[in-house]
Amino acid sequence: MSASMVESAEGKEAMVVADALLRARRDGRPADASALAATLYDAAGAYAVQELVARALQGPETGFPRFWKSGGPSRDAVLTHAALPAEGVLPSPADARAWHCNMRLIEVEIALRLGREVTAAEAGRVTPATAASLVDAMAVSIELVDSRWQQGVHAPPLLKLADLQSHGALVLGDWQPFSPRDWAHQECTVRIGAGQLERRRGTHALGDPLWVLPEWLRHLTRKGAVVPEGTVVTTGTWCGVLPAASGDLVVACFEGVGQASLQL
Repeated sequence: MSASMVESAEGKEAMVVADALLRARRDGRPADASALAATLYDAAGAYAVQELVARALQGPETGFPRFWKSGGPSRDAVLTHAALPAEGVLPSPADARAWHCNMRLIEVEIALRLGREVTAAEAGRVTPATAASLVDAMAVSIELVDSRWQQGVHAPPLLKLADLQSHGALVLGDWQPFSPRDWAHQECTVRIGAGQLERRRGTHALGDPLWVLPEWLRHLTRKGAVVPEGTVVTTGTWCGVLPAASGDLVVACFEGVGQASLQL
């Protein structure tokens, strides 16, 4: 973030929210979102907080983030995006029993990997119909949803977005070569602990994981950046948000794609 942005009123308010999130991460105690509910005015402010927190955690010389999440509730909605801390991205089978959590919720997703770099000009032209040409691999992913706010998933939307859209950690299954699929008939299952097997079919909110790529790439390149080959994005939940508890084993399977597991 530029010095002029930090010196502006919006920049100072972003710093207030970033400080609260950083304290919550450092102390392991969530902050009270109600005291900051009116602090951010728009998504740009929330993304400014994301950048401030990332720089504080990873240092100013950190390279382009390799892992991202993107998604939304419908094709008519504005999608949201967040860069994910690399230390919280775990290969499957993953063990997160030592991972600090304020809450434990589960989303089961498909992750996509770029097969080549993407410039701002290319990002401006890509459509859901052409996005497949940019992707070389896919994998089953499990997102551990967590929050640095006391209100958790009920915190104000902009504060949740500032907090990486309530991201905790990400588990990635084995990468498989990407090929077009009939996502409307894609089957997936998830079992959490001793709970019943949850079965879904064609339940991605956007109908196709590739749908997120145009908006996501335009977000990443909005300041002229080039998105590197190998950058990964998770594309939204197929099962909503499912509750989990310490000690649970989470196993997610997508027919024809693979599986991933997470020990909580």
